[in-house]
Amino acid sequence: MRPVRKALAGALLGTLVLAACGQTGTTATSAPATSQPSSSQPASSQAGAGFPVTVEAANGEITIEKKPERIVSLSAAHTETLFAIGAGPQVIAVDDQSNYPPEAPRTDLSGFKPNVEAIVAQKPDLVVVSDDMDQVIAGLAKLNVPVLWEPSAKTLDEAYDEITDLGAATGNLEKAEEVVTTMRTTLDQLAADAPKGKGLTYYHELDQTPYAATSTTFIGQIYALFGLTNIADKAPDAAGGYPKLSTEFIAQADPDLIFLADVKCCQQNKEALAKRPGWKNLSAVKNDLVIELDDDIASRWGPRVADLARTVGDAVAKAASE
Repeated sequence: MRPVRKALAGALLGTLVLAACGQTGTTATSAPATSQPSSSQPASSQAGAGFPVTVEAANGEITIEKKPERIVSLSAAHTETLFAIGAGPQVIAVDDQSNYPPEAPRTDLSGFKPNVEAIVAQKPDLVVVSDDMDQVIAGLAKLNVPVLWEPSAKTLDEAYDEITDLGAATGNLEKAEEVVTTMRTTLDQLAADAPKGKGLTYYHELDQTPYAATSTTFIGQIYALFGLTNIADKAPDAAGGYPKLSTEFIAQADPDLIFLADVKCCQQNKEALAKRPGWKNLSAVKNDLVIELDDDIASRWGPRVADLARTVGDAVAKAASE
């Protein structure tokens, strides 16, 4: 977990744009603790405890003067996290891709082509993004709207850090830390319970082009917890992390397990794979080891990563028993 330190209560509200996408250090800071509010204090007074808080994100040190009450999320993964850490009641609008949890206030706001005017119309006191598309951060900064840029996590540790950052920024740090602890414990237990030394190989399909993900990607690191060997790692253009494989390459590799992350989007399943040239005799197809994933869970780095890992663990146990 990245370091946490206390800041002076008089810290200025602002953003230091540092061109730091992909940085590994994030610091959450808050005002020095004072005497605890008594139960007789108004709820509004208690809600401001611990603020201002400063979070060092990809766009610099973001200081939030008081607990946000009108959060806009332009990232489906961060939307899931905000609700998981107890910040749901503070979220007043999410982007058009944020479909979980069901109660998230989904709008036509786009995280891919953000419109500053449309975002500002929501009157946010904090905007959370995972990308700086169309320089939306600078556009919102000109209007004095605090933006927290937490890029797509590349490792589990980065995912844990981002969850903690969101907890600090929204006044839900304790719950965020609980979520991280639960994730760590669950993943460690699932990995410990997985059969060892079976030498199982796998193919993770992003779409039917087919594009795959290597072990260097976030999703690849989830599979690595279970000792699986990724066939995509030996692809000619694997260095980018997401190589386009040929059907012949996959057929020759003949993976023990095939995980499909293009089920909802593209209606892919074992039957569809069997119709591809040379695929009906693949071991995974013949042995009923084609696993249909939830496209959303398989593409996000929030708390539901544990659900994805559980699915992988179950598949590994089944394959090891064959």
